[in-house]
Amino acid sequence: GSPVSAFMIKAIQSSNNIAVASDISSDCAAKILANEFCLFPREGDESMWEKVENSVLKKEIDIIIPSFDGMLLGWAERKEFFSKHGVKVMISPPETIETFSDKWNSALFFAKHDFPCASSSLNPIYPLVKPRFGRGSSGVFIEFDENKRAAKFKSGDISQSILTGDEYTVDCLFDHNGRPIYIIPRKRFQIQNGKSMGGITVKNQIIEELIISLSKAIEFHGPINIQFFVNGEEVNILEINPRIAGGMALGFAASENWVPRVIDICNSDNIDPINIKWGMKMYRAYEEFFSL
Repeated sequence: GSPVSAFMIKAIQSSNNIAVASDISSDCAAKILANEFCLFPREGDESMWEKVENSVLKKEIDIIIPSFDGMLLGWAERKEFFSKHGVKVMISPPETIETFSDKWNSALFFAKHDFPCASSSLNPIYPLVKPRFGRGSSGVFIEFDENKRAAKFKSGDISQSILTGDEYTVDCLFDHNGRPIYIIPRKRFQIQNGKSMGGITVKNQIIEELIISLSKAIEFHGPINIQFFVNGEEVNILEINPRIAGGMALGFAASENWVPRVIDICNSDNIDPINIKWGMKMYRAYEEFFSL
């Protein structure tokens, strides 16, 4: 039900499948745009997953593509449960979700495998401070004064060195064996509150090689979103989001509709990628929906 969900709903519908949207509020555009709608409970509801499971089975949903960070681990842990009921969940293993839903776990993983990234600490050592858990720019600040930084630093924060260069987001699709089908870097522009309002596909061999190395160190399934900073020949990993992302609309447009490929992955079919359109640009505008 997020503002960037429309492209995914349309992609499902254009592949001759039924799109079932979900949100914690029925007052969202996705309810109008999708074919069907599930009202999900809020985080913190003691019977949240029981309600989610009942909704999914009642709607006779075949495939779930999770996108909300707070529920990713729950989906991953219930993948076998849903499979027994004929429902495929397109998500990476729990180990992958636990590693990349926590920025400190991510930093430890990158260090262990010698992947280039920012220096990180659980103490206010570095000028960039952000919550270990969360998305976007909420709770993020830069403070070069050590005393002021220490005063603002909260339990659950992480400090990092500042990466410089151009910000790239990479749309990736991995098969059922964890092998990359598509690796499509896009240079981000018009960043608002940590989210991209536009982008252009740019081929980058260093990024491709890094992602192939990542996929050998940990298992990815389905759509994955990876962010980098590129400064000349220097490439650093910013973070990995083990889920579909709103900006992946450009990855779809520059290759093909990924929805049939996700179905192929769920069926353990082999997939042959098509040529990527490098230099394709995406611009984003909000669209209005109306109901009575």
